[in-house]
Amino acid sequence: MIEFINQITPPDEQAMRTARDNWNAIAKPLGSLGLLEQAVVKIAGITSDPDVTLDKRCVVVLCADNGVVCEGVTQSDSEVTAIVAKAIAEGTSNINLMAHTCRAQVMAVDIGMKETLLLPGMLRHKIAEGTGDIAQGAAMTLSEAERAIEVGMHLVQSCHADGCRIIVTGEMGIGNTTTSAAIASVLLGLPPEKVTGRGAGLDSEGLRRKIAVIRRAIAVNHPDKSRPVELLSKLGGYDIAGMVGLYLGGALYKVPVVIDGFISAVAAALACEICPAVRDYMLCSHVSKEPAGQWMLDYLGLRPLITAELCLGEGTGGVLLLPLLDAALAVYHSSHTFDNLPMERYVEWE
Repeated sequence: MIEFINQITPPDEQAMRTARDNWNAIAKPLGSLGLLEQAVVKIAGITSDPDVTLDKRCVVVLCADNGVVCEGVTQSDSEVTAIVAKAIAEGTSNINLMAHTCRAQVMAVDIGMKETLLLPGMLRHKIAEGTGDIAQGAAMTLSEAERAIEVGMHLVQSCHADGCRIIVTGEMGIGNTTTSAAIASVLLGLPPEKVTGRGAGLDSEGLRRKIAVIRRAIAVNHPDKSRPVELLSKLGGYDIAGMVGLYLGGALYKVPVVIDGFISAVAAALACEICPAVRDYMLCSHVSKEPAGQWMLDYLGLRPLITAELCLGEGTGGVLLLPLLDAALAVYHSSHTFDNLPMERYVEWE
């Protein structure tokens, strides 16, 4: 993995300058499409191509089970992971319906589910049948964490080879708001009660139990923020590890990768701890409703384009960025320029 990470280079500055010049040639006030303009410029730098096109896009949904579910930290049990993953693979889940409207292909990936689904629409890259209970010990071995990261990188390589221009991260795994909150607590240096939410709908007693479990998991595992892969192996899940690989792979293969919600942002933060240069290859879609949603984006130094109190997961928030980018690109590639209209260019004042 390290040899590949060492091949990651900064985005193309010349392509970004050209993209900014293209925006400034459009007949409108300078910078008036705000973060949308910045996103297009960023994509130009990532791909080394100011002629930005996003004609082929996909959502990669990493499905995995989490042993911590046995601690009573969720409203539903692990069987739901397989039920929803099956729907995603068959094209009927929430993300499939939303992705269809955004012209995005959905890829369901078994990276660590307890159950094995033999379906044509399910890619099988299973590391293990779920993780261990983080309240009792490490979620996985260091080797398993590294293998899961490599799966994510391989998926980006495959998508890139297939002509994919942008990847949205998604996950499905009962218990993963517990694992991500545990990692967030360590990364942010905040107590579990500050970063832990109700997930898929815990009552107040369930929330107290979830916070106590996270506190115990941190005490048992002694995670170290300065050792991100080890932190991931101790407190994370295979879905989070796979998403770390998606971000690293995006930077390696020059494909923009979209952060979805809180869990996806935690994976993004771990990827940046492993390789800070990866941040320049990420696009932020929305700010999650989870308590630490905004804090994780602040930690990453990224600004969301959407604030809609979303917390569904599966990549449902991330995919909503695509039509916004499509609308921006319609303007970016238009002939509605100062050169084609009888009006003077706007001037940028210091």
